[in-house]
Amino acid sequence: MGGDIILASLIPWGVFAGLAGLLALLLIYGAVQRLAGWWLRGLAACMVLLALANPSLQREDRETLSDIVVLVLDESASQRIDIRPDQTAQARAQIEAAVAALPNTELRVVLLGDAAGNEGTLLMGAVAAALADEPRARVAGVILLTDGQFHDLQAAPDLPAPLHALLTGAPRDWDRRLIVQNAPAFAILGEEITLKLRIEDQGLVPPDESDFVTLQLSLDGGPAAEYRVPVGKDLELPVVLPHGGINVLQFTLPEAPGELTDRNNTAVVQINGVRDRLRVLLVSGEPHPGERTWRNLLKSDSSVDLVHFTILRPPEKQDGVPVTELSLIAFPTRELFLEKIDEFDLIIFDRYKRRGILPIIYIDNIRQYVEEGGALLVSAGPDFAGAASLYRTPLATVLPATPSARVVEEGFLPKISELGARHPVTAGLEAYAPPPEAGVDGPGWGRWFRQIDVIPKTGATVMTGHEDRPLLVLDRVGEGRVALMASDHAWLWSRGYEGGGPQLELLRRLAHWMMKEPELEEEALWAQVEEGRMTIIRRSLSEIDEDFVITAPDGSALNLTPEETAPGRYEAEIKGGELGLYRITQGDLSAVAVLGPSAPREFEQTIASGERIAPLVADTRGAVRALSDGMPDLRAVRPGRPAAGRGWIGITPRDAYRTANVTVRPFLPAWVYLLFAAGLSVAAWLVEGRRRQSRLGSAPGQGQAETGL
Repeated sequence: MGGDIILASLIPWGVFAGLAGLLALLLIYGAVQRLAGWWLRGLAACMVLLALANPSLQREDRETLSDIVVLVLDESASQRIDIRPDQTAQARAQIEAAVAALPNTELRVVLLGDAAGNEGTLLMGAVAAALADEPRARVAGVILLTDGQFHDLQAAPDLPAPLHALLTGAPRDWDRRLIVQNAPAFAILGEEITLKLRIEDQGLVPPDESDFVTLQLSLDGGPAAEYRVPVGKDLELPVVLPHGGINVLQFTLPEAPGELTDRNNTAVVQINGVRDRLRVLLVSGEPHPGERTWRNLLKSDSSVDLVHFTILRPPEKQDGVPVTELSLIAFPTRELFLEKIDEFDLIIFDRYKRRGILPIIYIDNIRQYVEEGGALLVSAGPDFAGAASLYRTPLATVLPATPSARVVEEGFLPKISELGARHPVTAGLEAYAPPPEAGVDGPGWGRWFRQIDVIPKTGATVMTGHEDRPLLVLDRVGEGRVALMASDHAWLWSRGYEGGGPQLELLRRLAHWMMKEPELEEEALWAQVEEGRMTIIRRSLSEIDEDFVITAPDGSALNLTPEETAPGRYEAEIKGGELGLYRITQGDLSAVAVLGPSAPREFEQTIASGERIAPLVADTRGAVRALSDGMPDLRAVRPGRPAAGRGWIGITPRDAYRTANVTVRPFLPAWVYLLFAAGLSVAAWLVEGRRRQSRLGSAPGQGQAETGL
């Protein structure tokens, strides 16, 4: 219950102030002139002014509200290492008991987990959100259970009560951290790049800990190479990428005895390997309509260095033209196929046939080039089915199909085979076709009109043609790869005949598959990370019924059953997983992926410290205390007094209340003001009358004159 006096003037406050000023002047004048009864008239006028001010007595019926103590529990990843979870749980129980023992006090518990992405611990944001949910007039204190490592100091709110930080951890804590200071996103295959790393120790490092440690480096989850490196110094590590596409380099430090955590002992760098130039040798056996198409397709890519030879004058051609007058360039067979063959990434034979230009020893050199890792694409024309076929050379041992000597000269629609629907070279190729015409059965691309009948020996038939005969056959030979296109009419697609077809995309995929790009491997396992979601992808030419085995950053294992989302493509998804490095295996295949950074911001500093929070705590007269020194007592202190001392922390009771009812009545009845004003006026008149009589009775000779009469 409480009461107040309120004023509700009957006249405007400006007029009231003018009357009060006039009264003050009159009173001053009366006092200076020593007028009789001036003070009584002044009191009477004051009573009139008081009546005009209309004072009222306001009475409130109040309900006392409890004080609120906000407890923020930091449950981020760095708070889940070593003894910190137990410390937090014990401190929470003690604080709950201490608050329950205080009269008229409630506890609000706020749980703070890991922030999305790599933002770290947003401790001040949690405090601000908690205060926004509570009336500030009731907040008596804020207590933080944390390791003191947070990353949003700029979000700290204006605190209405003492702030205290209770730090987890132990004085003996120490930790070792691996830092990747510089790593490029792209690198050219075959060229050396330099990665900059640093190994740092934090906290109370044991005196017997060595200044040199073992650094392990593995590529794409493979066997690790070891290096002996110093601690506390910048390191430069030269690396040469072995393949195109994403190369995952994983750096690992073995966990040292007594180290706080190994979560920051691993760093993963993903570098996209790109070829400086794709060197292609194109040999056309004779001029034909599709020759220019091959050249245009290859030259349309600025990253392709194309060497193109067309055999215009075979050795058997005798027309009498002197050799000195010929403007044709001699075919540099020895230089290309003996001395510099290893410099080419891809060799294409387009309608080539044996004419004695390439000796058998050179063709055998091409076979050896393929077996040792080279790539060969044969676009077969009618000559491939004859006696002058390339198949009648040492290349027969690497070609995946045998010609049957039959050439089909009929229109047919190239189709993706059942196996081709699963193969990365041709899977989904229909999406690149023009819209099918009405009544047309097929993917919507145009027909071809010549096919060489071949009998597959090895490899995978990914496209079929006339009467489902093999049209495109792919094979691996030794370390290299071979593709056989059993038709020379692919150029009809690029010319737009009957709508055309995806010749450019097909050739691009063929070239990348031959270059062993990881994204076009038939048997592959990888993961894609986007917006905190990891999608694990398995591609295979066969049916898969084996689970993915995922090892999380904390070492726990998880089995996921993949689902077939497209022919030969299986996927599984992880949402909201813990940030860090994941290892994925299925059968003989393995992969690594990083959800967020491999070493999250949360683990940049793992030693508990009150350095960041200390300025905020000092502004509220709070305290920073280490739980390793014991749990401080909780006391109530008056506002403005220090809120912490040796062995205790304090909260300030706010005495908040809620008004249930308000009663307003006049301070005095109106007749009371009138009675007082009239009484004081009469008293002033009587005083003035007596003073006048006193003056008349004291005048000289006045009494004698009256007596004489």
